[in-house]
Amino acid sequence: MPSAPRPLPTLHRRRALQWLAALAGTSAAAHTPAAWAADASLEPAECIAPSRPGGGFDLTCGLATQAVQAVRPARPPLHTRYLPGGIGAMAFDQIATGRLGGPGTLVAFSSGSLLNIAQGRFGPHPVSAVRWIATLGTDYGVVAVHRDSPHQRLQDVVAALRKDPARVVFGAGGTLGSQDWMKAALLTRAAGQDPKRMRFVSFEGGGEALKALRGGHIGVFTGDAAEARQALDKGAPLRFLAVLAQARLPGALADLPTAREQGVDLVWPTVRGLYMAASAPDAAVRAWVAAFADALAAPGYAALCSQYGLYPFARTGAALEEFVQRSLADYRQLAQELGLRSWPR
Repeated sequence: MPSAPRPLPTLHRRRALQWLAALAGTSAAAHTPAAWAADASLEPAECIAPSRPGGGFDLTCGLATQAVQAVRPARPPLHTRYLPGGIGAMAFDQIATGRLGGPGTLVAFSSGSLLNIAQGRFGPHPVSAVRWIATLGTDYGVVAVHRDSPHQRLQDVVAALRKDPARVVFGAGGTLGSQDWMKAALLTRAAGQDPKRMRFVSFEGGGEALKALRGGHIGVFTGDAAEARQALDKGAPLRFLAVLAQARLPGALADLPTAREQGVDLVWPTVRGLYMAASAPDAAVRAWVAAFADALAAPGYAALCSQYGLYPFARTGAALEEFVQRSLADYRQLAQELGLRSWPR
């Protein structure tokens, strides 16, 4: 049985419930029981978070649950099920081979998933093995350290890398070639060092990496802002050094300088969304696309997105397919530049 989603922090839960209540009236009027007949988005369903609890995939499923509930208030809440393994590889393989799927199975993905697909790291499966449902928002990479770390600024990390890259221990969710590895590799390259010389410890999701940072097992975290901020809100002893965005972010991280401001030309957006199996019935795919299109367009969605540390980035249908194909091409080129091996699909 799928496990129930973990509750939001009290403040976030209160805001989410207020938002749901405000939208319930308009949603009920717009979606009559007759219109809901045979609609897969009204049936019991689960959101697969392909990692351990506490990371970005977990966050994606939490946001998806709240968002779709607002526009389909009569449906049972989505359940979050954790399926760690290769930072999404196991879930993708099970979807592609038919061991997982159906009209009620949604799987969280990120830009990192697309990066892995581009390199063939999700197995010999074509991208057409899945149906892209929606993007829910975008996050940005972040460089963070323990609050007791000697590194006070991003330049301190760069200086340490220039002196001896073996003395800087990076850690995040993902293995060689993953998006979190890419952030560390690009930072190392910006310091004039060969990324092959850097030390990087892999974890099964950002939540596990942040635990390791708290315990002093790694020195620098190169994950995403939303998951790190969520950990900070829960009392994690973190210090943010830089956000990997084009410009400073609004809201809670408004005072955090970008890497570019500190002389490092490094930008890494992380888009988060959902896919289904290509074998899912067309009617179910259309129903879920419609449900999330309604959610993304609903009043208050930007505020809900912000509670999860994300920024609106709404794509469904042809626009989402175009985004996926463009991203795959860009990631293949980046992997070649860094000398990463790619596997045929």
